[in-house]
Amino acid sequence: MNDLMSVVDWSRWQFALTAMYHWLFVPLTLGISVIVAIMETIYYRTRSERWLAVTKFWMLLFGINFAVGVATGIILEFEFGANWSNYSWFVGDIFGAPLAIEGLLAFFMEATFIAVMFFGWTKVSPRFHLAATWLTAIGASLSALWILIANAWMQYPVGMEFDPAQMRNVMDNFWDVVLSPVAIHKFCHSVFSGWTLAGVFVIGVSSYFLLRRRNREFAFRSIKVGGWVGMAGILLTLWSGDGSAIDVARVQPMKLAAMEGLYRGKCAQEIVAVGLINPAKTPENDEKPYLFDISLPYGLSFLATHDPYAFVPGINDLIDGIELTPEGDTIRTVSYAERIAMGKQAHEALRAFDAATAAGNAVAADSAATALKQNYKYFGYGYLDSPYEAVPPVALTFYSFRVMVIAGSYLLLFFVVMLLLAYRFPAALSRRWLQWVGMLTIPVVWVCSEAGWVTAEVGRQPWIIQDLMPCRAAVSAVSAGSVQLTFWLFALVFTAFLAAEMCIMLKAIERGSKQDYESLKD
Repeated sequence: MNDLMSVVDWSRWQFALTAMYHWLFVPLTLGISVIVAIMETIYYRTRSERWLAVTKFWMLLFGINFAVGVATGIILEFEFGANWSNYSWFVGDIFGAPLAIEGLLAFFMEATFIAVMFFGWTKVSPRFHLAATWLTAIGASLSALWILIANAWMQYPVGMEFDPAQMRNVMDNFWDVVLSPVAIHKFCHSVFSGWTLAGVFVIGVSSYFLLRRRNREFAFRSIKVGGWVGMAGILLTLWSGDGSAIDVARVQPMKLAAMEGLYRGKCAQEIVAVGLINPAKTPENDEKPYLFDISLPYGLSFLATHDPYAFVPGINDLIDGIELTPEGDTIRTVSYAERIAMGKQAHEALRAFDAATAAGNAVAADSAATALKQNYKYFGYGYLDSPYEAVPPVALTFYSFRVMVIAGSYLLLFFVVMLLLAYRFPAALSRRWLQWVGMLTIPVVWVCSEAGWVTAEVGRQPWIIQDLMPCRAAVSAVSAGSVQLTFWLFALVFTAFLAAEMCIMLKAIERGSKQDYESLKD
């Protein structure tokens, strides 16, 4: 068992490492492709050589980032077969379908038109080149769409049925998978946050141009386009985040409880704006959940349901299977102990089905299949030994959620100020401290983006498929030592990728800051 858990932990760390590195590149690709397309549209309409130079500069940075992001993404998909083969077998028909569509349609489309973007300036008409640029941006978003549909299915498994004869899940409704509200909100939240990140990146690099006192007009044009895309991104991210919060409250209430560090909920539940988690607090003791907190009345109830008086269950409420009505009446739901018992009954029924099928006893097989179907909703709980194993890491989920929200609030203010100054008080952007704010906001937006990913993925632990398969049941039959070795190899390779990209990016930015864009015709 200890070796199994070591394999599970190292496999989780390896996947988290790969995903977090990959997520450094994906949002910038999603956002800057749209910014480049807008800039080229302006060039197409004005035929300004300055706008052409602006477009080509940001297109170069997009291409550098795109290449490194593809490399990390390919490794990420291979890890499902290498380290998570049980998972791949259990849901391969469902999880594999969106990934196959992404590879055959979206990525092919993206890769085709990106070649026209970079090498077709003199080989195709301006209109066709502009179309290729927009299709590259659309292809990037479509690629993200299918990957996020697959991820959303792991958070909220729908559109499938378990086939005991194959001992795996099979898709029975493609559109339930694709049009899941969790998938729609996740896609919107991820893509729009990419717009936000790219907007900050463009403003930050433009601030460096202003700091070097070169290409002032180039910087102002970039700040305006980046600022508007970033502003649209942060507003739409807030909108989609509201939908995601309602989804989490509905289908992953334990994640919401961990995000809030909430152990006992109530009607009209407040939300903690700022707080420190008590490290001694567990679901099994009576310690206070926070060492310090500042809360907003009714906040969590409104966030989760849009009803300020609604009941929001805490960790212990969910474990005990307790809910409250607005009148204070107690409602009994399925406790986690009961879920574990039902899950183990489902496991027994599956084994009985397999034995009956092998013996050719159709009646016994049908009976076992019926029992399995009745309890399959909590199949994954049968792998757990204690209800407390279903509680995610509370402190990490709590803090990462607040880092995301606080940083996101700052970014909204940042875009408002930068756009106001760019249009009404452009001379203010010549102040060195403000230019440093623009540049230093670049790491802030990446921290915000990574914190959102940590909240979404750590908050659903221990599940790789919500309620159906914990991580411990999904790993491959490999040794812990081999996973450790590849973990450190990947850490070395990905760090080298990141260092290489940063060096190439910085050289391209430095070279761009020295070019004379002001002499070009407008």
